[in-house]
Amino acid sequence: MSRDLCRLAMTVLHPGFDGTSVPDWLRRALGEGLGGVVLFARNAINAPLVGQLRAENPGTVVAIDEEGGTVTRLEVLSGSSFPGNRALGVADDVDLTERVGRQIGRMLAELDITLNYAPSADVNANPANPVIGVRSFGPAPDLVARHTVAYVNGVQRAGVAACAKHFPGHGDTVADSHLALPTVHASRDVLFERDLPPFRAAIGAGVRSIMTGHLLVPALDPEAPATLSRTVLTELLRGELGFDGMVVTDAIEMRAVAAMYTPGEIAVRALAAGADAVCVGLCTEESLHEMRDTIVAAVRDGVLPEERLAEAAARVLALSGWYAGQAALRDKARADVDPGVGLEAARAALTTTGTAVLDRGPLVIEVNTRHSQAVDPATPTGVTAALTRRLPDTAMLRLEPDGKLPPFDDRPVVLVVHDAARHAWVREIVAKAVAARPDVIVVDTGIPGPPVGAAHVATHGISRVSAQAAAEWLTR
Repeated sequence: MSRDLCRLAMTVLHPGFDGTSVPDWLRRALGEGLGGVVLFARNAINAPLVGQLRAENPGTVVAIDEEGGTVTRLEVLSGSSFPGNRALGVADDVDLTERVGRQIGRMLAELDITLNYAPSADVNANPANPVIGVRSFGPAPDLVARHTVAYVNGVQRAGVAACAKHFPGHGDTVADSHLALPTVHASRDVLFERDLPPFRAAIGAGVRSIMTGHLLVPALDPEAPATLSRTVLTELLRGELGFDGMVVTDAIEMRAVAAMYTPGEIAVRALAAGADAVCVGLCTEESLHEMRDTIVAAVRDGVLPEERLAEAAARVLALSGWYAGQAALRDKARADVDPGVGLEAARAALTTTGTAVLDRGPLVIEVNTRHSQAVDPATPTGVTAALTRRLPDTAMLRLEPDGKLPPFDDRPVVLVVHDAARHAWVREIVAKAVAARPDVIVVDTGIPGPPVGAAHVATHGISRVSAQAAAEWLTR
């Protein structure tokens, strides 16, 4: 096996790993030129861990999904210090969005993380979308475009690369690509008017990376998902939109593509289509070598041009080089602490109706809506904790989808729901609670349904600061 060809193949592979320290096989791979590593909450991310990665390969692209709001890897146990995209879109203050992006970038700069897989530039056109929802700035292309630019500017002016996702747009889907292959049925004209403007704006703002979505978009390519489509990645993204940064795949173990091909085949097809980095959310030494060897064999067999592999590796190295050149920006960002911006944004996003105020500890019933697999299951809504800090006699009960409301006593009742607009069963529980207790207070942490109850509070996302803003309003 050619050492140079093997190194090129290693450069384009960006795996995640299990555990809280760098395994020996990953250390060896980094020494052999592994181009990137993806970190998750399960890794208990800290500076020493990143230091272990960089000790083996100083230029490795260390990546993370730190969107803020529901998707956080650094603050998964406490909830994010920053509201997510939907809340920022509701507040609709681009300066505030840029400040949030800068503080997220500052957190990553402190850890020496190269690349943030954020923001979601998807236009959430379909209210039934099970995987984007509050991760989008909203349902309007112009709103999403201007906040995408603000977020990208905030992160990158902190010396960390941003990544607009999920190209060409995951907002008009009713399937979760973690579980199945979604299809976007829109016409080419609609795609260009609705889904592509945020990506075009991000490219204009100099975004360093774009992540592909595992989506079938028949108006662009009726056969291959976007991640594996040359039409989408090379002709559209590179050719028509003019993007020359690093294209990274969404995690290839997601069922949308994993049900179709082996990891090695997905890697080869994605590279041939125009991707530069192959994200593997959870990898082993065996699977890493299988992907490397499949890529090398594809080049030798003429299936994957060596020039395309070399181009992909060069773009990975260019991103690494860009990061190395931003050290002064990161130093400046580390000193630019804006500690109140997350709560400021959460307060600005809060929408309320009704006048009910809590003057004693309520019974909080958390309706346990199951989030998409992009959201770590340990992420709390935070509402109960925020209310308990203000009203220590607060009690809490979790209600599963097949559960029933408990008998009510004379305590105030707060019903915490998520995405009532999307779940009929959630709306049914809310209706029953309001019928039994007209003074019930409803807090919706997702895309809300119509306001009901003595008070209705919509946070437009899950984060520690969103919960704090809601608790402040309810105990004002």
